[in-house]
Amino acid sequence: MTWKVGRLFNGEREVYSFDLLPEDGHKFPAFVNLQQYYVEEFLVDRARTFPDLIDLRFGNEVLSHEEQGDRVLVSARSGSKTYQLKANYLLACDGANSPTRKRMNLPFEGVGFEERFLIADVKMNADFPSERWFWFNPPFHPGQSALLHKQPDNIYRIDLQLGADADPEVERDPKTVQMRIEKMLGHDQFDLDWISVYRFRCCRLERFVHGKTIFVGDSAHVVSPFGARGGNGGIQDVDNLGWKLAAVLRGKSAPSLLATYDEERGLGADENLINSTRSTNFMSPPSAHSRRFRDALLDLALTEPFAQKAINSGRLSHPCSLAPASRYRNIETYPGFIQPGLPCPDAPLGDRWLLELVGGSCRWIQTDAEMPLRDGAIDARESAHARAR
Repeated sequence: MTWKVGRLFNGEREVYSFDLLPEDGHKFPAFVNLQQYYVEEFLVDRARTFPDLIDLRFGNEVLSHEEQGDRVLVSARSGSKTYQLKANYLLACDGANSPTRKRMNLPFEGVGFEERFLIADVKMNADFPSERWFWFNPPFHPGQSALLHKQPDNIYRIDLQLGADADPEVERDPKTVQMRIEKMLGHDQFDLDWISVYRFRCCRLERFVHGKTIFVGDSAHVVSPFGARGGNGGIQDVDNLGWKLAAVLRGKSAPSLLATYDEERGLGADENLINSTRSTNFMSPPSAHSRRFRDALLDLALTEPFAQKAINSGRLSHPCSLAPASRYRNIETYPGFIQPGLPCPDAPLGDRWLLELVGGSCRWIQTDAEMPLRDGAIDARESAHARAR
């Protein structure tokens, strides 16, 4: 499911809407919404096509691990059988409550939030547009916040703020959830697909690389779900680490390359943590003073554009800036050029797209028609004939 329009309400009034893709001519949609269980299913199905490279073992528990020189010894259990594995590296992708992190006694520092939230996925046939709608103080849920957006298969995600004192056992009861959703939608023509009541933390490890053990995803950092920075952040971790680890294992790069994963994804985690914490504090103000400021801003947003841009219902995930990373700090920059460390924007070049041509080995993109084309450059001097040399 793709979408690009978001709408923000204060009570019954729409105070602001935004378009993530305000112009045509882009290869990809502004935002792709896909349930996590589909992503997991697709990844498992893909992994099974490489039986000689990937050994999937479900229902196995890692009991311990120990670094032994250039190897990691992993002890695991399957049913009543205990066995050992030797590996070059151990990647700890074991979630927010990471047993690996706990075994190593690594501090997981940050901020915990007392607010409880309800997530309910409901299945229904409706004409609701493929948009993201967020309410502050909605009439169907006074004094709190609410979120609604569409997902594939006619599933709608509803996220309701419950307050710090909410009883999770009561709130996750299907009868209670049914009553809340009926009040929100104004009808009972839906089926409950999934229910969860949660609190969240914004935390991270100080370092993600610990010798031969490398932390990835929620085991390294956790954020609130607002802004889709959790799962997306984990995939960005893998995208950063995968090629580097392959280069080290193949002897094409020194193990020191892995330090750039630690630094760069640390920057990404910090960016996500800052945005997530700010979003949460705006949606559930931590003090009476903060709430007065938030409510005044929502009132101003009805008429003042500057206030509209300041409304924070979750800053949506995007590729992080690596500009502060050490390998980009001393690169000379030029006015009007893209700063090193920022994501490269895409652009149509004839019947191709810029990022298709960049690949993994591009060093130069030439646009000046009067300059001779140098070896290894992408020829963008005449976009209709763009090509890689």
